[in-house]
Amino acid sequence: MTQQDLFTRGMDVRRALLGEESFKTSNSGIYSHPVMQDFIEVTATSVFGALWARPGLDLKTRTLVVMVSDVATGQMGELPIHMVFALRQGWTPAEIVEVLLQLMGYVGAPKIRESMVIAVRIIEGYEESLRKTQTSKVKRKRKLNTDTNAKK
Repeated sequence: MTQQDLFTRGMDVRRALLGEESFKTSNSGIYSHPVMQDFIEVTATSVFGALWARPGLDLKTRTLVVMVSDVATGQMGELPIHMVFALRQGWTPAEIVEVLLQLMGYVGAPKIRESMVIAVRIIEGYEESLRKTQTSKVKRKRKLNTDTNAKK
């Protein structure tokens, strides 16, 4: 597999993890800066293309593994990103909280407290974005029905 193949595959994985809107936003935000171009290329190729896209584990499982790794190694700056990935891949807020609590005996209460504070913020934000998405869908559907009925 060529570097370009890995890069393309990696960008596809990033898109699946972030969702189309966040993917576009991230690529037009900090990752569009010239200083970050090499970072995103290497990350997309070697991390997302070569690791996240490997066979053997689905994306849902991989998101939980990486989230746990963040907590265990104290990567609290990365934890919000990977927690959103986990939520987007189907882990429930209750499951994420239970995983964090399970880790307490192995990584310590201070890391879990910090992780739980992050979880509150991320889960609330994620649930709010879901509510907004649902509201938008309902409004679009109502408008479509109204427009269709008006044409009759």
